[in-house]
Amino acid sequence: MLIYTRWKRAKEEFGLIVMKNPYLRDLKIIVMTAFKNSAIAIIMVSMAVLLSSFKDGTKRNYYQFKIYTLETEEQEARMDQFLKKAYLPALHRAGIEKVGVFKPIDKPEDDMNYLMVFIPLQNMHQVEELGKQLSEDKVYQKEGKDYIQAPYDQAPYQRIESILLKAFEAMPEYGVPEFDTPRSERVYELRSYESATEQLHERKVEMFNKGESELFINLGFQPIFFGDVISGADMPNLMYLTTHANVEAQEKNWNAFRVHPDWLRMKAMERYLNTVSNSTKYYLYPTDYSDF
Repeated sequence: MLIYTRWKRAKEEFGLIVMKNPYLRDLKIIVMTAFKNSAIAIIMVSMAVLLSSFKDGTKRNYYQFKIYTLETEEQEARMDQFLKKAYLPALHRAGIEKVGVFKPIDKPEDDMNYLMVFIPLQNMHQVEELGKQLSEDKVYQKEGKDYIQAPYDQAPYQRIESILLKAFEAMPEYGVPEFDTPRSERVYELRSYESATEQLHERKVEMFNKGESELFINLGFQPIFFGDVISGADMPNLMYLTTHANVEAQEKNWNAFRVHPDWLRMKAMERYLNTVSNSTKYYLYPTDYSDF
């Protein structure tokens, strides 16, 4: 009875901490499960370790990438209208300050076009809440009617792929690039690095956190994010998005990166050999209504 009383009191106290700190909500289910299945001593130690990881107040963004596959120019026009007039304004009202919308610089070889939507989130709780907020947003429901209520044979897209990421420790929050060049001239380079195993993936993430991310920043790549994919089709993998004023700036930045002593040192380290089994690159530009 005494153990149960202590368990109940600890559970209530931890619940209050979680409610006051949104960055702990994502872990609530895990910890509550531990309360039910572990001895009180083990639970309290686990909680102490868990809470200590937040003692410095550091938070890391989460990101959602939505990739809309498009088959026709009509679909592209409808998606532009929906995103510009309904979706982005609704996300802004929901507390998401900046949202990115990007299109490919060159038409894909398979003739299937696409556009990408980048949504920064403060915590995983926002993923759950966003759908509810949009369903209750009357302005969004009105402005997005063509998209929301599209008939089955007039869909505004072919498919949607959703990728969830967590920001790297080296860059816990997103960045906003600053350019004076026209948006159509800019080059936003999205890269995905896949690894053969989880361990090799973790080492590649470590490589970014211990120097690679910093090198990109110092060389003027103006990254928007570096993120570890926590839900996606190509796991284990990481993704990052760097930006350049134009093609010439992109080439100049990469030439400086390839010969930099820090990069040459890191890539030669035995610990980081063979950490990338496949890489995918997307060359993009921001739409006129993108916040990035």
